[in-house]
Amino acid sequence: MKILKIFLVLAVLGALLAGGAGVGLYYWAQEDLPGFTKLSDYSPALATTVRARDGRILGYFYREKRFLIPLSMMSPITVKAFLAAEDSGFYQHEGVDLPGIFRAAVKNLVAGGIVQGGSTITQQVIKSMLLTPERSYERKIKEIILAYRLEKYLSKDEILTIYLNQIYLGAKAYGVEAAAREYFGVNASQLTLAQAALLAGLPKAPSRYSPYGNPERARERQLYVLSRLRELGWVDQAAYEAAVNEPLVYGAQEDPSWKVGPYYLEEVRRQLVEMYGEDKVYAGGLQVRTAMDMDHQVVADQALREGLRETSKRHGWQGPVTTIEPGGYEEFLRGQNIGDLKVGDRTQVLVTGVEKVGAKVRFGGHTGVLPVSTMSWARRPNPKLAPEEAGKVGDAGKVVRLGDVVWAVVNATGKDKPWQLSLDQEPKVEGALVSMDPRSGEVLALCGGYDFFRSQFNRATQALRQPGSAFKPIVYSAALDNGYTAASIVLDAPIVFEDGSGETWKPENFEGIFYGPTLLRTALVKSRNLVTIRVAQDIGIGKIIERGKAMGLTGIMEPNLSLALGSGQFSPLNMCEAYSAFARGGTSIKPRFIENVVSPWGEQLYSSTPETREAMSPETAYVVTNLLQQVVQEGTGARAKSLGRPVAGKTGTTNDEQDAWFMGFSPYLLTGVWVGYDQVRPMGKFETGARAALPIWIDYRAKVEPGYPVENFTVPPGIVMARVDARTGRLAGPDAAEAYMLPFVNGTEPTMTAMPDELDAAPGSSNAGGESLLKQIF
Repeated sequence: MKILKIFLVLAVLGALLAGGAGVGLYYWAQEDLPGFTKLSDYSPALATTVRARDGRILGYFYREKRFLIPLSMMSPITVKAFLAAEDSGFYQHEGVDLPGIFRAAVKNLVAGGIVQGGSTITQQVIKSMLLTPERSYERKIKEIILAYRLEKYLSKDEILTIYLNQIYLGAKAYGVEAAAREYFGVNASQLTLAQAALLAGLPKAPSRYSPYGNPERARERQLYVLSRLRELGWVDQAAYEAAVNEPLVYGAQEDPSWKVGPYYLEEVRRQLVEMYGEDKVYAGGLQVRTAMDMDHQVVADQALREGLRETSKRHGWQGPVTTIEPGGYEEFLRGQNIGDLKVGDRTQVLVTGVEKVGAKVRFGGHTGVLPVSTMSWARRPNPKLAPEEAGKVGDAGKVVRLGDVVWAVVNATGKDKPWQLSLDQEPKVEGALVSMDPRSGEVLALCGGYDFFRSQFNRATQALRQPGSAFKPIVYSAALDNGYTAASIVLDAPIVFEDGSGETWKPENFEGIFYGPTLLRTALVKSRNLVTIRVAQDIGIGKIIERGKAMGLTGIMEPNLSLALGSGQFSPLNMCEAYSAFARGGTSIKPRFIENVVSPWGEQLYSSTPETREAMSPETAYVVTNLLQQVVQEGTGARAKSLGRPVAGKTGTTNDEQDAWFMGFSPYLLTGVWVGYDQVRPMGKFETGARAALPIWIDYRAKVEPGYPVENFTVPPGIVMARVDARTGRLAGPDAAEAYMLPFVNGTEPTMTAMPDELDAAPGSSNAGGESLLKQIF
């Protein structure tokens, strides 16, 4: 009996000591515990998603490829698979599985070290987000304490949501959504039982069980998860067997980033970084909706690339991509990855035989021929000769040699006979295209160069280039507000300017011809330089600069007369902003790329609204627009008539054909195209806006116009139309040899009718510019 009393006393003392030790251990461990309240505001590093206006994904920005989704967006079997693999009692325990910890402790004791953790999902969340990854008893105790606390702070579903979005599953994929895309090319809501079981087997060791690196181990782990699901009764035998026998096809969901409109995406990235900073853009999980119309962007990219290749070929043959010695032929061919080529595709080919009539080539596993007829353009480059003035190449041996690697276009495929190909080349000349809705300012398409991966310099937004005659409508809009009308007569004659140092400037018309007294309308339609200079000198260059700024121009505008001929420097995007004043009837609008930005939790962070400014009166805008319609009907932009729609536009060409432009618009769509070399130099004789830029504009617009109803420009109330004699600027009589129907601001239209054989300008018409400069004519 005495022994029993002693035993009970010792037992009580032992219990008290153990309890005291436990309490002491608890207080010791919890002294420096991290706070876990930040888990209630779970903000992991998430990928930012950028979409086109119709919701299609344009690209992603990220450091960790993770996409936050709620449990409701995961297939139910996916959630069950992870619970079966990691913590089947998750919804029953209070954050810690004591039997599991006991089993792990026994195994660790037997092994003489920590080999198993026995952690619940709650503990794993604590470990990954609040504690270090070290394995020690101290960290384990802290983990247990925090797990109990977290279960009192967050719901089970909230903890599970954090876990399934946070966990690393290999292949640079964080969270179930990213893993579903990376391994199976689907979203988490689309995972099958077999696919979900494979993903659920990865958390234990993503690299060891990777289906890409260790498919056998991945299969073993998948079967384990499936058996656990069956043992738990969460799937029946039939579903289990179907999943076991389901063949798994691995493949990542294609990342659309930088595929369509890479320059557009880069501009969006730049603007987002400016708005929110890099950390927010690359880890904030922003949901960004842009103004891009992906259908517009695709055809814009194609039009620019094709147009630049055609421009390049007019300049002559640049030579092969490289030349390979015969011993390297097979290695080159084995290294090609040409895919399934079809008619119209481009590929590099190896020249293996040359005769006068053409060249034999090999590419991939195919043979082909390049007839000399497809090389007729491949002359020696000479910017002083236009293609029409240069002889056509008639000997393939003067273009290519054995071992040359050249670009070619597939004209016809062949099974038992050689493929038919055309010689091609990558252009060195560059270009840009911007297309926007002038009503809203939304930029529907933007191309900043031939190849984003060759050069990330965005010529649409960053290049400051001289617009040449594309600037003249701005000059004429200022003239209309300073005494001129479309019927004003101005002298087109030689003019010389001298500066203080004795240097002279002798501007000329493009054709090198002088036309004498000229209708202002005709001067704009035919792009007459000397008339424009006289008008600019008469009204003052300051008023032209003022008008340019009012229209939104932010580039370089030096206060000298050459500005009137387009010597300023502006980006294509900025030129589109200025031209929007014509398309909109007097107000310019700021181009918009980003429509709205939403946080990963659905909070609206930004929503764009149109930003407009008064640039000129509606009447002035309409008069210029009407004249620009006549540029298309019978002036330098006549090729645009092929659209068969109301279109206004203006070409632009700078000295020595260094820059070529076409700015064209309708009420619903404004598009600007620029072509030139990055390092300013001549493109070649006759490489004007009409030849180099306008075909690109037409190619793009012809493909998108069917999406719009035919619409003409609205005539403002203050406009009257009058039939004007081309020689005098007066009202045209019945016998007028040449007359035009022209718009006038009410009260400025001519009132007198031209008399037969009358040569002088009508009274009241503005020819002051010509008279004031007569003393400078040589």
